[in-house]
Amino acid sequence: MTTVEAPTGAELVDRATKLIPLLQKHALWSDQNRRLHDEVVEALADAGFYRMRTPARYGGFESDARTMVDVSAELARGDGAVGWTTQVSWIPTWMAGMFPDEVQDEVFSTPDVRLCGTLSPTGMATPVDGGYTVNGQWGFISGALHSHWQEIIVMSPTPDGGMQPLMGLVPMSDLAIVDDWHAAGLRGSGSVSTAAQDLFVPEARMIPLGAILQGQSASVANADSPMYRSPLLGVATASSVGTPLGLARAARDEFMLRLPNRKITYTAYEAQREAPITHLQVAEAALKTDAAEFHGRRTADLLDAKGVSGESWTLEERVRARADVGAVCQLAKEAVDLLAGASGGSSIYETAPIQRVARNIQAINLHALMYPQTAYELYGRVLSGLEPNSFYI
Repeated sequence: MTTVEAPTGAELVDRATKLIPLLQKHALWSDQNRRLHDEVVEALADAGFYRMRTPARYGGFESDARTMVDVSAELARGDGAVGWTTQVSWIPTWMAGMFPDEVQDEVFSTPDVRLCGTLSPTGMATPVDGGYTVNGQWGFISGALHSHWQEIIVMSPTPDGGMQPLMGLVPMSDLAIVDDWHAAGLRGSGSVSTAAQDLFVPEARMIPLGAILQGQSASVANADSPMYRSPLLGVATASSVGTPLGLARAARDEFMLRLPNRKITYTAYEAQREAPITHLQVAEAALKTDAAEFHGRRTADLLDAKGVSGESWTLEERVRARADVGAVCQLAKEAVDLLAGASGGSSIYETAPIQRVARNIQAINLHALMYPQTAYELYGRVLSGLEPNSFYI
């Protein structure tokens, strides 16, 4: 067991900002090769970003949610795929801390261990002596190509003839990689599928998903940590808002960088920045980004406050957190769409970063847990006095 003095949130955000030139340098390569560049992966490790949701007794920082938002937003300013892959890794890293302590000893024995995972139950687990035999395939596994462990979700029979979802931890060396990540957006995230065939998983590395969704941990050592006093979806929502926010900021960065040297073709405007329509577009995009930041910080601050106080999450707070993520995604996409649409025909070349920003924000808005309309419907149902129609709250 090794504890370290954790850097402050401001120090971690500064490290992310200083990485932006490196991320921008490799962004096109990562997009074309459908995975993060090795130099980027190592730089993220050197900066300590894989330790942000690792328990302190393993050298982790146990960073708060506000820091997660600010770090991933800065990384996304450099490359949305980097911001996305990093923030996604924080969720299964946190989930690993919900397993029995002896399992954590195994997982976190690797310095700067990298985890990937999913919440989709697309595998089956058959009980056998000492554990389970697992078969299945899991898609959209961001960061799988450079991870050490994967968190999986499987369905398993219960003694009463029913089925229950289980969450497991599996070394990446036990899984097959399915090279199917030929996507329009977030290409650099390397979100391939993984597969298991007749894989034995020890019983200690399988726990009921339902318990984790309710914040019921199998760990003794983490019981008093504020980081583990929240339900899974509260953690997931606060972990997910930084990248769309960062992409909105990246769109503004790129638009303003090109603006001084652009005119509006086939008009009398020799300078785009002199056109009233440009003023309206820039202002509206900036205000939408500000609104997205409000929703992102609100869900992060809720997670941090509940962790410190130990208070239970109300049903309304749970579904509002989902709605806040949807709002961040929608507002960020609207901001990006405004600026990308005002960037002219030359912006469609793959060497123009703003087209990659637009593709990345579109991909994020299609994610099942982040799709705005589904999240709004869930929130509205509860506000209307109805029961939620989703297990994932």
